[in-house]
Amino acid sequence: MTMLDLLAEEFLRPSSLPFPVMVLRLLMALGLGGCIGWEREAHARAAGLRTHMLIALAAACFTLVAVELAEFGAAHSDQQRTDPLRLIEAVTAGVAFLAAGSIVINRGSVKGITTGASMWLCGAIGLSCGMGDLRLAMLVTGLALIVLYLIRQMVPTPPKDEPR
Repeated sequence: MTMLDLLAEEFLRPSSLPFPVMVLRLLMALGLGGCIGWEREAHARAAGLRTHMLIALAAACFTLVAVELAEFGAAHSDQQRTDPLRLIEAVTAGVAFLAAGSIVINRGSVKGITTGASMWLCGAIGLSCGMGDLRLAMLVTGLALIVLYLIRQMVPTPPKDEPR
């Protein structure tokens, strides 16, 4: 067997999910994370469209990897023990770290909390897309956009010189 054959075999390795299903889940994560990121970008927030899309995509990718590991673990239970729930903990902690970095305290004014929360939520949306629960992901995205856009319209913004 040549090196090219080995590489082709590795690239074409069967997966527990059909490739089009994986593509759909990843694209949904990108699109739904992008919806929230677009709202943040439109209001000139530090974490905007690309950041939210990448967070949702990463979370979906991690989830797909966990699905593969769980399938592998079921087939080789004597060789490896897997716990897909640990993935949720890891994604949550990683995104929380990024979200915390978007929060700035300056002269008694706190900014970035909503952006941090939206980043954390995109992690959950990505996890939902990765697991294939696209209806939940779309519902959560819609509710988030209501909170981010409509609630902003209902709550008056204080003048620039007053702390929020």
